[in-house]
Amino acid sequence: MGSLLEKINSPDDLKKLSKEDLPRLAEELRRYILEVVSVNGGHLGAALGAVDLTVALHYCFSTPEDAIVWDVGHQVHAHKIITGRREAFKTFRLHGGLSGFSNKDESPHDAFTTGHGGTSLSTSLGISVGRRVLTGESGKVIAVIGDASLVSGMAFEALNHAGHLKENLIVILNDNEMSISRTVGALSKSFNKFLSSPLYNHLREDIVSGLKKIPRVGRRVVAEAKKIDEGLKHLFVPGLLFEEMGFRYFGPLNGHRIADLIQILSNIKKINGPILLHVVTKKGKGYKIAEANPEKWHASTPFCIETGTVKKSSSLKTYTQVFGKAALGLAAENPSVVAITAAMCEGTGLTEFATAFPKRFFDVGIAEEHGVAFAAGLAKAGATPLVAIYSTFLQRAHDQIIHDVALQNLPVIFCLDRAGLVGEDGPTHHGVFDLAYLRKVPGLAVMAPRDGRELEAMLRFAVPGVEGPAAIRYPRGAVAEESSSVLKDVPPAPIHWGRAEILREGKDAAILALGSLVYAAYDAARLLEEENNLSIAVINARFAKPLDKDLILRLAREYPILVTAEEGSIAGGFGSGVVEFLENTSGLKLPKIRTLGIPDRFIEHGRREVLLDSLGLSASKIRDEILRLLTDTVRYQRSAD
Repeated sequence: MGSLLEKINSPDDLKKLSKEDLPRLAEELRRYILEVVSVNGGHLGAALGAVDLTVALHYCFSTPEDAIVWDVGHQVHAHKIITGRREAFKTFRLHGGLSGFSNKDESPHDAFTTGHGGTSLSTSLGISVGRRVLTGESGKVIAVIGDASLVSGMAFEALNHAGHLKENLIVILNDNEMSISRTVGALSKSFNKFLSSPLYNHLREDIVSGLKKIPRVGRRVVAEAKKIDEGLKHLFVPGLLFEEMGFRYFGPLNGHRIADLIQILSNIKKINGPILLHVVTKKGKGYKIAEANPEKWHASTPFCIETGTVKKSSSLKTYTQVFGKAALGLAAENPSVVAITAAMCEGTGLTEFATAFPKRFFDVGIAEEHGVAFAAGLAKAGATPLVAIYSTFLQRAHDQIIHDVALQNLPVIFCLDRAGLVGEDGPTHHGVFDLAYLRKVPGLAVMAPRDGRELEAMLRFAVPGVEGPAAIRYPRGAVAEESSSVLKDVPPAPIHWGRAEILREGKDAAILALGSLVYAAYDAARLLEEENNLSIAVINARFAKPLDKDLILRLAREYPILVTAEEGSIAGGFGSGVVEFLENTSGLKLPKIRTLGIPDRFIEHGRREVLLDSLGLSASKIRDEILRLLTDTVRYQRSAD
């Protein structure tokens, strides 16, 4: 028996298969996804769980004429393979290859580039309304959203708006957390077939419109019929909330029975108005090891399929682990310390904290805006909240940081994991904008440690050393003192408010580095000394705000060249702050200044080391840039003479 997957080069090829062949195709898709992810790493559990649903969607709809918007994008693997990227899928998450999420630049079948949760309903509603009102394009719009994303405030705002507009939008709730009891599942299966059937919907419309034409009696009968209809929904349909918001609700349905999915999708695509189809899937479906531990297998580094053993297990301590241990210690010492995260308990290193202090740990779900405002309330009541959220996700709570925390001058401590380039997850997850969006907030201190030791010191300094709000950003991966030897034997000096740390003096140039680039800057200075006999000063800035203005002024007066280095956006970032300060200092003759950081574009996915080097932020590239600056300065002085 030949492979069905080898015949699939487009959704049209999928439609040529018989319905009886589709379960076998789904199994081949799962096997292929498992093979690639085991080599390249990436999200796995939700991707395996969504295979049957993906097959059914492409069997019933025709993308890109019908738009499918995948929330977050953890589950798009089968979609990528079906839509002409079967061979390219082998490059999944590799530098220069396919991204790990839905990507508009890869295929017209990907309506949006996604990576954050809770956005799909709003964007899908916009597509649907835009097509109907502005372009006149036909086709259905389908949003596929998970149960975790649906609890976000933005998703509920979109549901409310869609129900109000009565727009022709299909929302598929991919629920991989709950299970259906046999009784409710059997009843709902029969009831959904009846509710979604063309016969029922035609009769429903004809009877209602006919009764409304009968004076008095007709309208009374319609009202009574509506009460009966709602009573039936109470008995059979656990989706009354969605019905009250204006949606026709169908489900819950077993998301692994392709024939049933095709039947109901074929029915509901003919119904006008907003529809919510609730399907239940199993994370890790088809891979027993992942099914048994879905939280662990949400995503993975490369692993052995037979055993589930990670292929390259690192023994190096990570920044996340340092934060988790420090937070646990602070909570044990200080009963006012509480911890908040947004559906990332394990990812932010708070698992032990949650176990040790369950009444002081709060997982708010994918609701960063609420989490930050909630932290503000806790701080107002006397708590010291540690808000542990990935840098890229804290962007979502920008207004709450300003309005609810900073304006109130509350001691909320933002702990930004995954700050800087995160590697293979790409542009939706790179935490490169936090320095720019936090530095401008009045009264908010912004710190970045050079290594794990300094991260712990900064946390202890902030609790309770900082009276107002503070942010500490730190990168993904191993702590610098274990992955590099250049400063391993140099323990951090004590931390003082708004003061930098001088690591080495010099005379030819000075590097003012922040956080994760301090080690690279120090290594660059070492290379310049050994290879070019140059004396380079290296400063660990520690604070992006407030700046160590006295030291920066001294550097500007003593050195002909000043280089700033940060793993964040150049526009509005740390270096920008240094330049602004110097340019606004009267009577100062400015040195030649170069700001190194992330350029004004979205950065592709790839190994962090590769990306840093390509952006000129590796030790060797920092060395080369300083050599160019020194050479240009000498040439300029000679031409002036």
